[in-house]
Amino acid sequence: MVLRTDFDRLTTRVFDSATRSAGARLDAYREGDSFYIDIDLPGVDPAGIDITVDRKVLTVRAQRKRAERDGVQYVVTERPMGPVSRQVFLSDSLDTDRLDARYDNGVLTLSIPVTEKAKPRKFEVAAA
Repeated sequence: MVLRTDFDRLTTRVFDSATRSAGARLDAYREGDSFYIDIDLPGVDPAGIDITVDRKVLTVRAQRKRAERDGVQYVVTERPMGPVSRQVFLSDSLDTDRLDARYDNGVLTLSIPVTEKAKPRKFEVAAA
């Protein structure tokens, strides 16, 4: 007989490990006239990061590889290796043609300017 708490622990472990190996954690925020996405990609070669935008769907793909060294026999390997990807659905109000990508300390930061038409505008009221 499986207790409810044992089942909860098992499903949490399964879903948590699936999330860690397939996707990358991110933060998204707006500051001023730009939208930012910070994606955790520790241990990834920046030259191997692939960023595409297709019909307002941003896709980031990368590969985590373990350094192969002669004479090393791993005892514990908890860090996920292999392909990593993440998709984000973007608003029409973002100018993806001017997307800027920077990689620093294991974090990929994408900066996407807000289009001129989406920026707040002030209107004058004419007196009758």
